[in-house]
This record gives sequence, structure tokens and C-alpha cells, in this order.
Amino acid sequence: MVLKIHYKEGEAIRVGDVLITIGEAGEEVRKAEVKEKVYGEAVVGVLEEAPEEEEEKPAKKRAAVEAAAAGKVLAAPAVRRLAKELKIDVSQVKGTGKDGRITEEDVQRVAGKIPPAEKEEKEVEVKQVKKYDMYGYITRVPLKGVKKVVARKMREAISNAALVTHHDEADVTHLVEVRERHKEYAKGKGIRLTYIPFVIKTVIEGLKRYPYLNSTLENVGGEEYIILKKYFNIGVAVDTPDGVIVPVIKGADQKTVLDIAKEAEGLAEKARERKIDLADLKGSTFTITNVGFIGGTYFTPIPNHPEVAVLGLGRIEERPVVRGGKVVVRKVMPLSLTFDHRVVDGADAARFVNAVKEYLEDPDLFLVELGKQTG
Repeated sequence: MVLKIHYKEGEAIRVGDVLITIGEAGEEVRKAEVKEKVYGEAVVGVLEEAPEEEEEKPAKKRAAVEAAAAGKVLAAPAVRRLAKELKIDVSQVKGTGKDGRITEEDVQRVAGKIPPAEKEEKEVEVKQVKKYDMYGYITRVPLKGVKKVVARKMREAISNAALVTHHDEADVTHLVEVRERHKEYAKGKGIRLTYIPFVIKTVIEGLKRYPYLNSTLENVGGEEYIILKKYFNIGVAVDTPDGVIVPVIKGADQKTVLDIAKEAEGLAEKARERKIDLADLKGSTFTITNVGFIGGTYFTPIPNHPEVAVLGLGRIEERPVVRGGKVVVRKVMPLSLTFDHRVVDGADAARFVNAVKEYLEDPDLFLVELGKQTG
């Protein structure tokens, strides 16, 4: 309750003066001690630091500690009132508040209203996670699941390889026509025909010519060996809600364009629905990643460690190209090949990309395969 009001209505009150005294009924009102301060005439002016307030904090803390040591009970009037209602002697309550102050929870705990507090050792183990930094509120997202695996693979690739990216572009005007011409036929078979199956077939032809891009660099018994793979298992990066997943089309050299299209679509769907088998994510020898359906041209993809190369595809777009001394509009696909320079020379990397371009720009091989499917 309010024991005394120290100022009358209309009187000026200076900062730091005591306005009212609050306590229990019958409690003696001690004279309020107001620390003398020098007040400036102007309120508006140069802002300065207030070291005197910082210096008072240790003094206040020492006073509180000394009070506790002297047996004085540190408790607010509301806490004392609660203790009186619950018939609790506040002098017998151990305070857990700042500087040993008794809180309402302390009183309720003694009265058996709430469970005992955990041991101090356990409280020390609890780490407070800040929801903000010095600029504003933040959200902390644990790195786990697929993203954690991808992060580890990317770190391994960067740390254990000398990566270089070679850029080029392919005139895929004829390939676009081929796909458009056979898209409805594939749809009738329940297959969505994209450019990926065509690229996979061209990549395999390039890998046959330059086998070092279809290899891994491994340490066997303390010796490093380049392991040339005689099979062609092509990984295709898939964007999923959980992150990038790379399903593998095994034995792709033994499959037709339509076979690959059907398998790639099925694996991608399983990956997005989190139903893919772990075995379908292993054993790749070379990876293809495509950002063209999102947008963008050239980029620097990172190989799927321990593979030594990855081919990135950009967005197909119309560009003016000189053909036979005339400027014509052609459809161009950007290509970005990242490779491990420890295993693959820059010249062979360029030759490999040229081989891929050769097949992309003249897809007669795919026409033959599609013809076989039709027959």
C-alpha cells in the first residue's frame, strides 16, 4: 500500500527524487534520501555518456550482497504479502532472484504450489539461443538432413580438388526441332520428353572419347590412382524442397532417349516425394545439372565428389548468329564444364565440350533411336 506521498499537486519534482513510499500497513516511513545532483538549465544539447550511473551499479550490487549477508530479507512488498497469505516466513525462504532477492515463485515453491527448481548445475548447461542480432530479429535453422549431406559433399569437392570451369555454347536449333517433333509421340507413351535425355546421350559419346572425365581419383594403400570407369552411370541433379538430390541413371549408354526420359522423370518424382531408394543415389560417374528451366546462362557447378567433372546447362535462348556470312536467329544453349585439373587437362576438357556440342548440334543419332522406338 502507499504509505506516504512526498510531493503535493503542482509541485515540481526533480529526476531522482522520491515521489511515493510503498510498504506494509504499519511499517515505519523512513526519510527519503535524495542524492544531490547538478541539473543543467537546458534539456536539449550535446548528448554525453553518464559514467556516474555505470559506477553506481557495482555499489548497488555490493549493498544487496551485504544486506543478504547481514540477514536482511530482500523481498518486494507484494512478495511479503503473498508469503503472509500463505503463512510462510520469508526469512526462511532462499531467494533465487537477482542478488538473492526472494521472488513470488520462491514463496510458492516453499508453499508447495509449484515444483522445486532444478539443480543449479543443470541450469548452467542450458544455453540461451538469441532470436536477434545487433541489427534485428533472426531465425536459426539447423543444418541437417539433405542440406547437411550436400554441404559435406561440396566441402569435400572444394577441399580435395583443383577445380576449373570451362564455358562454351551449342547451337541447339535442330535439337529443339527434334524434341518438338517427337514430344507428342512420347506423351502418348506416358513420357515427358525434355532435353536432359538428349544431353545424357551426347555426354556419353564425349566420355567415350575422353575417358578421364569418367573417372575418380582415389588413394589406395597410400598411392593415388586415377580409376577410369568402363561404365556410364549419369547423375542428374534434381531440385527438391529438401535441397539438391542427384538420382543416378545406371547403364545410360545401353538405353534409348525415351528409356532415359522415362527413368529420369520417375527418379525425379521419387526424389521430390522423399520416396527414392538410397541405391538410386549411388554409383554415378558423371553428373549433369540444369538451371535453364529456372533461368541463367553460365555458372560454375561443383562436381559430385569423388567425380572429377560436372556439366551445367543454362537457359536456351534465341541469339543472332553469323551463318554463311549472314546474321540469323538460332537457339543457343550455354554449357559450363567444371573439372578437376589434377586429372583432366584443360585441352581435353575443351575437346570434350566440343564433342558434346557436335552431337547436340547434329542429333541424327537420336532420330534413329526414336525411329526404332516408333517401329
